[in-house]
Amino acid sequence: MIDPYKIRSDFPMYHKHGGKFGDKPLIYLDNAATTFKPYAVIKSEEHYYEDITANAHRGDYSLAHEVDVAYEKARKTIADFINARTDEIAFTSGDSMALNQIAFGLGHKLHPGDEILLSEAEHASNILPWFIISQRTGAKIKYLPLSDNHVNLDEVEKAISEKTKIVSLAMVSNVLGYLLPIKEIAQIAHKHHAIMVVDGAQSVPHIKTDVKDLDIDFLAFSGHKMLGPTGIGVMYGKRELLDDLPPLLYGGEMNARFKSDGYISLEEPPLKFEAGTQNIAGALGLEAACEYLNQFSFDEIHAHELKLKRLAIEGLLANGNAEIYNADNDTGIITFNIKNVFSQDAASYLAEKGVFVRTGQHCSKLTPDLIHTDSTIRASFYIYNTVEDVKALVEACKHAEDFLDVFFD
Repeated sequence: MIDPYKIRSDFPMYHKHGGKFGDKPLIYLDNAATTFKPYAVIKSEEHYYEDITANAHRGDYSLAHEVDVAYEKARKTIADFINARTDEIAFTSGDSMALNQIAFGLGHKLHPGDEILLSEAEHASNILPWFIISQRTGAKIKYLPLSDNHVNLDEVEKAISEKTKIVSLAMVSNVLGYLLPIKEIAQIAHKHHAIMVVDGAQSVPHIKTDVKDLDIDFLAFSGHKMLGPTGIGVMYGKRELLDDLPPLLYGGEMNARFKSDGYISLEEPPLKFEAGTQNIAGALGLEAACEYLNQFSFDEIHAHELKLKRLAIEGLLANGNAEIYNADNDTGIITFNIKNVFSQDAASYLAEKGVFVRTGQHCSKLTPDLIHTDSTIRASFYIYNTVEDVKALVEACKHAEDFLDVFFD
């Protein structure tokens, strides 16, 4: 069972400041945007900067060799975390870079009339690259029908055809928090010889991810949403697909040799996707985050988040002034508004009470068409959130219509 009170002692954001931010209690409920970092992650980065600073894969001296070993060990740990092969893991700057690498790398497989299947609930990072690829190749963007924001597999069967070359979906929507049946969707996609791409930014930190069991072709995720550092992410791809995927970036280390006549020989995957000096400290920090999460069962993590979400929804409904857009989802994301109050005004009021949530369109600018509102409040839970956090959220929302009183008293 997850014990958030014990877990908090591992996080300086709680431990060093006595559970406060300034003079207010620290009720951090914006974990879908980024997460706090445990001491283990911070110390891992410090170890690189303080003890073994050198570049990776470039030096022939003992210090550089130690960095090489640490960097590749991090890759192995992260590969094991999602049950991948080590040579199927390429480091990126984050989920967005990974999705761009996948989209632009797969562009050469697309022709006019081909279809790319997305959903309107996708984050911009899993829509905009495909827009550009569509414009360049003549392939068409098609959207998976959603019924009450849910995916019906019968509709997936109807949506995917022989024209469908790529299916790219978030396993968990960053706004509505619905968990897609990715394994079953991948089976349908593969039946039609389509490539299955998964945005795992909101799923890998919260749900056990086994790329072999899911049988997905590509997976992208970020470190900072799973207790790791910012500026580091991962692109997973099946090795045979990585062999055929051209890199997004060119430069040092990713080439084996090149000649003055324009000849280029690339390194084998995953190094051919890692042009230039990488975020070595970030890779070591992400390894530490994976090791930290490995001490818990993902079933326990998921159950803890669902418990908090259900308590929050019960409380918000009891208040009688909240409109909730995803009460029946199965993750720790709640998207709502306070009736007759603009979302940012409500969030500012909550912040005055020490409750930190996110508002707006959450980088998902097609989702408002699904839920028929332009801006929402999003609260999202993680392993260190407590029942008291939920109570603080509910209590603050109870009086959010009085937001003007805070600013004009």
